Amino acid sequence: MLRGKKGWSQSDLARACNKDRQAIEKLENGKVNPTLYTLLELANALEVSLPELVDLR
Repeated sequence: MLRGKKGWSQSDLARACNKDRQAIEKLENGKVNPTLYTLLELANALEVSLPELVDLR
């Protein structure tokens, strides 16, 4: 959802995080469990807080 709000493709997000597109696809589809560092990289690239990224409510 956050990636879509920015109008980014999976490839765009992958480039912003120095990851490959397949890694982003696996994360989005719940096929892998990200490390805290990966979550921080994603949050920084998407310009959101970590709680917003993981939707802690």
